[in-house]
Amino acid sequence: MKKLLLCLCFLAIGFLSNAKIKPTQLTCEYLKNPSVVDVLQPRLAWINVADAGERGQEQTAYQIRVASLKEKLENADLWDSGKVKDDASIRVKYDGEKLVSRQDCWWQVRVWDKNNEVSEWSEPAYWHMGLLNENDWTANWIGVPWQGEETLPKPASPAATLPGELPPPAPLFRKEFNATKQVEKAVAYVTGLGYFELYLNGEKVGDDVLVPNQTNYGKRPALTQQYIPLDDNFKEYKVMYLAYDISDQLVSGANTFGAILGNGFYNPSKHWALGYGTPRLLVQVHVAYTDGTEELIVSDESWKVSKSPILMDMVYYGEHYDARLEQDGWCSAGFDDSAWENAILRKAPEGKLVAHTAHPDKVYETLQPVRIEKMYNGNYKVDFGEEISGWVRLKNVEGPEGHKVKINYLSNNYSGDNSYIFKGEGKENYAARFNWFVFREVEIENWPGVLAPENICAEAINTYIEESAHFETSNPLFNQVNKIWKRSQTDNMHGGIASDCPHRERSPYTGDGQVACVTVMHNFDAQNFYYKWIHDMIGAQNVKTGYVPNGAPWQPGCGGGVAWGAAINIIPWEFYVHYGAVDMLEEAYEPMKEYVRYMQTWVNNEGIMNSQRVGLDGNVLQWFNLGEWVTPGDLPPDSLVHTFYFWRCADITAKTAEILGKRKEAKRNRELAETTQSAFHKCFFDAEKGTYGNAGANIFALKMGVPENEYQRVINALKANIKKNKGHLDTGIFGTQFFFEVLSENGLHELAYEAMNKKEEPGYGRWLTLGATTSWENWNTDGSHNHPMFGGGLVWLYRKLAGMQADEKNPGYRHIIFHPQPIKELEFAEYFNKTPYGKAGIKWQQTEGKLSVGVTVPVGCTATVILPGGHFLADGKAMEKVAEVQLVSQKEDELIIKVGAGNYQFSN
Repeated sequence: MKKLLLCLCFLAIGFLSNAKIKPTQLTCEYLKNPSVVDVLQPRLAWINVADAGERGQEQTAYQIRVASLKEKLENADLWDSGKVKDDASIRVKYDGEKLVSRQDCWWQVRVWDKNNEVSEWSEPAYWHMGLLNENDWTANWIGVPWQGEETLPKPASPAATLPGELPPPAPLFRKEFNATKQVEKAVAYVTGLGYFELYLNGEKVGDDVLVPNQTNYGKRPALTQQYIPLDDNFKEYKVMYLAYDISDQLVSGANTFGAILGNGFYNPSKHWALGYGTPRLLVQVHVAYTDGTEELIVSDESWKVSKSPILMDMVYYGEHYDARLEQDGWCSAGFDDSAWENAILRKAPEGKLVAHTAHPDKVYETLQPVRIEKMYNGNYKVDFGEEISGWVRLKNVEGPEGHKVKINYLSNNYSGDNSYIFKGEGKENYAARFNWFVFREVEIENWPGVLAPENICAEAINTYIEESAHFETSNPLFNQVNKIWKRSQTDNMHGGIASDCPHRERSPYTGDGQVACVTVMHNFDAQNFYYKWIHDMIGAQNVKTGYVPNGAPWQPGCGGGVAWGAAINIIPWEFYVHYGAVDMLEEAYEPMKEYVRYMQTWVNNEGIMNSQRVGLDGNVLQWFNLGEWVTPGDLPPDSLVHTFYFWRCADITAKTAEILGKRKEAKRNRELAETTQSAFHKCFFDAEKGTYGNAGANIFALKMGVPENEYQRVINALKANIKKNKGHLDTGIFGTQFFFEVLSENGLHELAYEAMNKKEEPGYGRWLTLGATTSWENWNTDGSHNHPMFGGGLVWLYRKLAGMQADEKNPGYRHIIFHPQPIKELEFAEYFNKTPYGKAGIKWQQTEGKLSVGVTVPVGCTATVILPGGHFLADGKAMEKVAEVQLVSQKEDELIIKVGAGNYQFSN
């Protein structure tokens, strides 16, 4: 017996993994365990993590197995890739049995390390296929009989508040059914426009809010008659649906589904927003029983409807709630709905139903009061410490029946009214459902009794996005600037888009989006977010002209110009550089080409672009043709900025074509970019003064590249202008993106630091001295105080000051360039981020003239480290004594080395 046990032990030891890496953080279509996917060959990814102390580790092969049940993974009835000799660990296409609607898919991966040792299998991950065919849907779109098909009328003018006729209360829907057998699995496929909440047996299903994500839901012929007119000739219209596994919420016997609908952006009733129609609901529930049978519950005219206690909900105007109108048990079995009406059928939106393969909005953070003050007028002012977009939640509050509390959200821009009327039956709780508000402080009118901290909190709401990076320096100003920008960015993320401001406009401006996207990618895992939004932009492209509008999904209040539509070229390219996704370039390449084609229609015989689109009256409309925006002084010429972005889009299109193997098209676009560069210099360079101009003109020129014989004159002109401005920048949103990096790249790193460090206007620090907790629309106090667009310039903090940059020739941080540029005023700077291959980062520190630099390189990646000085030790030893460090070149003022995966420490 002892011998048998000993043999079994040795046998078990033989199966133990000796691999020094293991796969973790499995994702499908950029999501962890997505509940619904409609990509026929879903793309899978994982991150390999090395054992402590390992260097130079890499994946040399992988094996994926996929099964219809978790218990079947060992036999992998859907797909077993076998051992694939490949280092790929991102966007690996499923290549097994053909997947069908409502298919469950469990999967695992194991990998082989550099020594060909195999890892253990990863923890199982999961995805669920949605309804893949149009005829899979048998549910009907339904609405309520007291509303028609059409959207609400808009106010007569921008100064108007609500239209004369308020929208009716948010509708309630309910449907009972009996589960007569033992349930094996039940999934609800559901969407509601503009927003919905699904309930089952008295409880809300899921923890998402403000769903589904915003899209171009369908046709709106009246778009051509708006102040900023546009042909409704978009490439794609779509409506996102979600899937919820409700198996655990069903009970044996009687069950009841409920739903509440909000107007959202489907029915916004705003002077610059154009609606699609009145709210409507689509529900299809598949219940599978253990005996192999199935029951189908669909939305139809048998559903019952009533008015809810939400008296009014409009995304631009607010939300009002009367608890006296609550109907206890309305979404539970046994409720008497005899007084309710039957639902009526509604037209289906033109948009194609697509799986919600994107993160929804969620409660991102809960803030407690930092100060509660009773005011002279009896109202309470509550300070939550930071400006957020979200809502206030009232908790366990008692008030008499009919007592009305008004919540005034205090911001420098109106974001809607909010009120609550008490039911008067014990402790009550309330928060808005279908609108967010922007505030740091709220003023509560007519509070019943004493407002205690435990009775109120603030919930920050935004599209879920994982903060993936850490940045810090010994300069508190830089840390705070980075912090307030991040808050402003998340405040502006709702419905899978990024808005310009979360209160006044709430619109998905593409120009603001492209200028800040690189900074977003340096702070957040934004793969899923941008994948969704880029496809909104592709879908909003005019199929005839190639024009990309100033906002996507399109709302006719989005003003902008050439640099806004350029997002169709810029964001996919930055996505590729940051995340290494070649398939993004494949999907965006034709739209890139089409936008360049559109841009060429505004290029004159001298090669200069100057867009002059007209409005309804036939006159040139400023809001179609912006160049730079919100400089501290005069704007540079629109034609200069238009031509710069024409060059940039042609250059990106050329590089994309080269990567995709389209050599002829790459050559054609490269020549177009070079011709545009020459035209730019010929038109805008002042040969007498040696400058292209101020307000960012020289910055644009240097970013593009200036003739060698004029280079020093341009640098001198730039230095003179900065000196004239007392070290401040003078750029708008686009010039600011490049300002700091262009300085550092051209020997003016100290000037870049000085400009970033300013506490006077114009500069980021000025906002902080005025108490800002978010970034602003202007360098002065005008306009919105919650705009993330100036965040584009902050990428200098990570790429130049700390010194970590992706290599576009080997993207996704497969090859990293570490080039720290210490400033004598700083003791340290550090930046770490989760790349597609794992954690990467750098920290440099200087003490008494000595510099130490630590870098982290993920599994499967390499790095070039450029150090400021000719003599450094590696891990306290001479370079040549550390096998994993390769010396590339050594000069008196610069040392260049190459390293593989792992952690390294260098010091002089």
